[in-house]
Amino acid sequence: MNLIAAVDNNWAIGKSGRELVNIPEDKKLFREETMGKVIVMGRKTFESLPGAAALSGRVNIVLTKNMSFKPKNVLVFHSMEELLDELKKYPSEDIYIIGGGSVYSQFLELCDTAHITRVDYEYDADTYFPNLDNMSEWKIKETSEEKTYFDMVYEFVKYVKEA
Repeated sequence: MNLIAAVDNNWAIGKSGRELVNIPEDKKLFREETMGKVIVMGRKTFESLPGAAALSGRVNIVLTKNMSFKPKNVLVFHSMEELLDELKKYPSEDIYIIGGGSVYSQFLELCDTAHITRVDYEYDADTYFPNLDNMSEWKIKETSEEKTYFDMVYEFVKYVKEA
């Protein structure tokens, strides 16, 4: 399974239910990586999507404790056990965990690849991605050249978990 996120220098990913950055090339990478695949997210991440609607061309899965949450074109699960049972139907490499913080933490041990957009900045944030640089089993496999979008400097980093 894959993790995919944009993080700042402190591995922050959001504040008040919103992403910290909006970089077109990051959105393009996200689309390319996840199109035709399975995306797994928490309810708050789903509600932060454009129009709080399922992303087209993907199987949208939401993990939530909210029993009344029933959006269109989304598979909703209320426990990790139920969700993991559903995910057995799909090739592991086609599953992308897209947030938020608690969902990333719950799936970290089950994933072997992380597609991270590293933004060279420290934002005011309240939600974080696990810091892969502090985990010996995660290694950087690929790094893009440094890129710039207005005043934001960023790079794409692919991490893999070593057995």
